[in-house]
Parts: sequence; C-alpha cells; structure tokens
Amino acid sequence: MSVNGEVTVSKINMIMQAWPKNTIATQAWFSSLGISRMLAHWYLKSKWIQRFGSGAYFRYGDEVGWQGGLYALQSQLGLDIHVGGRSSMELQGFAHYVQLSSRRQVLLVSESHKRLPKWFVDHEWRADVRHTRMLLFNRNLQGSIADYNCGNFSIKIACLERAILEEMHRVRTNDDFEETIRLMDGLNIARPKVVQNLLENCNSMKAKRLFLWSSEAAGHAWANNLDISLIDLGKGKRHLYTGGRFNKKYLITVPKAKLMPDV
Repeated sequence: MSVNGEVTVSKINMIMQAWPKNTIATQAWFSSLGISRMLAHWYLKSKWIQRFGSGAYFRYGDEVGWQGGLYALQSQLGLDIHVGGRSSMELQGFAHYVQLSSRRQVLLVSESHKRLPKWFVDHEWRADVRHTRMLLFNRNLQGSIADYNCGNFSIKIACLERAILEEMHRVRTNDDFEETIRLMDGLNIARPKVVQNLLENCNSMKAKRLFLWSSEAAGHAWANNLDISLIDLGKGKRHLYTGGRFNKKYLITVPKAKLMPDV
C-alpha cells in the first residue's frame, strides 16, 4: 500500500476521531491502531500532526497541558499513576485555602517503579508537576481512584479519602502538619466504608494515626463509624510536630492549639 493512498487518509481520519483534543498521542497507541513509525512520520511531513517528543505527538492547533499528557500515560501507556494528595483535593474543591504560586503545583503519584517517558518528564508544563512513588497501600483498592472530567477526556485522581492519606504520609514539617489539619477540617463528607478500607490497608502508621487524630479533633460525625480495633496502628511514639504536646491515644505529637480538643 502506498502511504499516499486512500487507506492512509482514512486511517488518519479514524485516528482523529478517536483522539481527544488537547491530549498526547503516543507511538504505542498509534501502533495498536496499525500506524507504524514510518506512517506517523509521513503524517508529520503532511502536517497532520506535530512531534511533542520522542514517541509522542499532538495535533496542530491543540494546546496540551499536563492533563493531556497524563491522559496518555494512563489510557495509552497503562501506567499506574494518578493525581494525588493535595492536588487531587484541590481539583475536587477541597483545598481552597491553599495559596497557589504563579505556577500551580501538581502531585502525581505512582505505585510502581516504572519510569515516566522523557517526553513527559522533560516538557516545560505550565505547572510545577512533581512525580513521586508511594507504596502506601497493600493492594489496589476499589473506589479509591476516581475519574476527573477535563472536558474532552478524563484523568484518574485519588478520591478525597485516599488523597488526604497520601498528603499525611508526606508530612515532614510543622507547616505540612497544619495544612493537613486544615484539609481534614473541610472533609465533612468522607465515606466511612471507604475510609475504613483505606485505613485497614494503609502501610503508613504516621498517616493512619494523624488521620484518626485529626478526624476526631475536627469533630466529624463519620469518624464515629470507624472500627479502630481493625486498624493496625503499630507501636512506639511518632514525633510529628516540633514543640507540640504528646497525644496518648495515638502516640503522636500534635500542636498545642488552645482550641484543639485533647483527643
């Protein structure tokens, strides 16, 4: 078949129909649809598509943000990666207090050790995209990852309950600790069954203790429906807050805020 034939044109038309606007198309996806590297090169020369990086393309006229790149990682390359932590909560409207810089920070979380492709890592996105590997849970938990609608396509993000646990796992400083408390204060619609499942399968003792303490300190009604006896909280003290007070129930240091209940 000549690359100038009608079949070639019909293939690119088929690609365009299946290819959401403002997203990346990878060579792996092209190949799955019968588009060889040679044919992709011909489409480049014919100005149907533009090169985004090695093995990645975008359409003329499209503006591809990090969401469009993440879409390709998830749906075309099958990578185990999602928007996590505070970034996920922000997308869902639960992090309004966060002061955004001129470049928005986006946290991407992977549970595997696979590297992200260079075309994604090396690109200068209009956001500060950070990628971390986090083996936080024992298994792939149903209901802990949600779809986020970007208009023409969807990306995978952590559900609110998982996202705040991811953020608590990352706590390193007093400021980090205080931010997670503010996040928890606004989390009044958490689903007890989802929380219970996440906590029972979470590997981070720090995150679990901080989650339980802060949910009780916030006075959330849903926290009363959790069965703590089924959650492994480990042993030993955890120093999480410098200059704080010791909480005997969860064996962690917490802020000395006067209005904070001694739970």
